[in-house]
Amino acid sequence: MSNVIGPNSEVLFHFTIKLEDGSVADSTQLQGKPAKLQMGDGSLTDNFEACLLGLETGAKKVFELTPNDAFGEVNPNNIHYMERSRFSADLELEEGAILSFTQPNGAEIPGIIRGVAGDSVTVDFNHPLAGHNVTFEVEILAVDKNGA
Repeated sequence: MSNVIGPNSEVLFHFTIKLEDGSVADSTQLQGKPAKLQMGDGSLTDNFEACLLGLETGAKKVFELTPNDAFGEVNPNNIHYMERSRFSADLELEEGAILSFTQPNGAEIPGIIRGVAGDSVTVDFNHPLAGHNVTFEVEILAVDKNGA
């Protein structure tokens, strides 16, 4: 059991994500449950993983990521205009509300209501943090060099 993060390590860590204005977008510490990550599994960008490589158990680090290294740029193809009739009549559609949509394969995907104009509802299926520079604060709790 090594305590240094390598290319295939399994990592248990706390993180806080902050936006450009310093506001907290997400934090495992607020939820009281650390995150687990398998390095090299493709769930993170290469640059994000590079920021973690070499950190040891107990280490704390702050790093900034551009949209391409974090949650991606806003993709206009992920913004859809839907008829109001596709939503339940008693559902109050407010700008900023996040709703769950069922894809044809049965998987659920979140969509953010960006606007309601008459019978047209604008739904954004981009990640809520897409297009943002973000600051990650991480605290490494445990490292398994051999992975899962």
